[in-house]
Amino acid sequence: MRDAGPDSGAGERERVAFLDARSLIGCRHRLRLTATYPEVLAGVAEDTGVQQRRDAAVAHREHVRDTLVAAQPEWWVVIDPAQPAAIRAEATMEACSQGAQRIWGAVLPQEFDTGRRGGSEILLRDEMRGGYIPVIVVNHKVTDARQPDPADHHPVTSDLYQWNPQPDRHVRSRPQPRDQQRLTHLYRMLQRHGLASPALVGGAIGLAFDRILIHDLTGLLDDYDRRYADRIAVIRGELPTVPSKVPECRQCPWWSRSGTPDEPSCERWLTEHHDVSLVAPGSRAELLRRHDVETVEDLAGWTGEEPDDWQYEPFAEAVVTARAWISGAPLVRRVERLQVRRADVEVDVDLESYQEFGAYLWGTLLDGVYRPFATWDPVPTTDEARSFAEFWTWLMGRRAEAAVAGKTFAAYCYSRNAEDKWMYESARRFAGMPGVPTEDQVREFVDSPEWVDMFQAVSEQFICPNGKGLKKVAPVAGFAWRDAEASGEASMSWYRLAVGYDGGEVDLTQRTRLLEYNEDDVRATLALRDWMVPSTPGGRSAEAEVPSMADFRGPEHSRRTIGT
Repeated sequence: MRDAGPDSGAGERERVAFLDARSLIGCRHRLRLTATYPEVLAGVAEDTGVQQRRDAAVAHREHVRDTLVAAQPEWWVVIDPAQPAAIRAEATMEACSQGAQRIWGAVLPQEFDTGRRGGSEILLRDEMRGGYIPVIVVNHKVTDARQPDPADHHPVTSDLYQWNPQPDRHVRSRPQPRDQQRLTHLYRMLQRHGLASPALVGGAIGLAFDRILIHDLTGLLDDYDRRYADRIAVIRGELPTVPSKVPECRQCPWWSRSGTPDEPSCERWLTEHHDVSLVAPGSRAELLRRHDVETVEDLAGWTGEEPDDWQYEPFAEAVVTARAWISGAPLVRRVERLQVRRADVEVDVDLESYQEFGAYLWGTLLDGVYRPFATWDPVPTTDEARSFAEFWTWLMGRRAEAAVAGKTFAAYCYSRNAEDKWMYESARRFAGMPGVPTEDQVREFVDSPEWVDMFQAVSEQFICPNGKGLKKVAPVAGFAWRDAEASGEASMSWYRLAVGYDGGEVDLTQRTRLLEYNEDDVRATLALRDWMVPSTPGGRSAEAEVPSMADFRGPEHSRRTIGT
């Protein structure tokens, strides 16, 4: 966050705080700690999942660069990425002064007074109005396909090779605040040098690499300016910060580290202060603090009308969550009688995918027997079509057999978003290949009552003070994973080794590890279902073990915990 500035009159290098657009989104406290105590993180290994996503983004940008430049080499000036940033900034400014039509790898001069620094994968010259339009290349989706419809609004997109913004009836946009902040940041930097296009737009090329999504920056400038002023003041030490729990905490190195021996880690600070964000993370905590609710106890003791600006779950549930956290209860029943659809034939399903490249494993559990359908060719690969088709054929076969036998059928997953996404994606990508269903066939199944999301069942019927993830909830039902390191992020590293993704030897032990992890996931959904709605009497029962909301109502709410 800090770098050396220009020579001062005394001949010394002044220390200047710089801020790039990546730091405009996310935790302010993390930003301050990283800027103030950079030595603490020196040598700390970056989270494996984060590094893999970073490597994938680099590879995606290189592919976009090589494709675009090869198609129209006479249009492009490519800034040498191996040069120091100052040299690249000089080359960028020279290319702009020469009126280059398209610049790849642009770096804008660091601003020692404002602290801004940044660069854009592409600068496009606005031939009509003058100046340049920033276009960034990102490794996530910026649009989704949709059938043309008579909607009142359509996103504006442009062809990749010819700048021609037009309303696009074939996609819907997936705007990312991080992308919008970066484009606005770049606009302000171009504006400083008189190089910003009067069109006041920016563009983003996403993972699909099929069009440029146009962002209108007009309504974003005021928010950006306020956000930037706040963030630069934080890293300059002009504004204090304190921890607050947000989703980012899960992978933040400061969660368990402190800047100095006298300064507690974020986890310790939040726990010692019983900070309200422990039970109401993110924007919920920000809102509650505006109502003088600082601690879990403050929320647990709330009386009277709920805040008039509360816009989340029922406020009474937020209060119960705080009371449950104090009592140590990991779950609270919203309902007296728990319900989960049960069937004569029950199949549990869980998939494993690698980033946005493909789904390599579909795991199933039926009558206690685990059946995986996998490809070990590194994704993306057409062999995905085979493994997906085999999974789909097997699953639909069991569904059809049940129907013929007059039996009910249900398939279960935990948080269907991923399974739904990859079923649709696979149907689109491999359309027409043997055994691959059509999108309509996928839709008929996932929209039917026979496709049951256990995450939805948990969310609707339990309050979960410690989180609703399968690895948070299933252990309460008595389930344990065999691998202590089992997680979605860890599986990314295992997969690279399992398929020799980095050009090394294939590690067959990691394939076994992935299969066991996937098997444990499907067995966990079964264990959770049997606990919520037991199929046989005499076993453990969530209704008997988990306190209800009634146990936490009133000023003298019970301290009952699970098992009491």
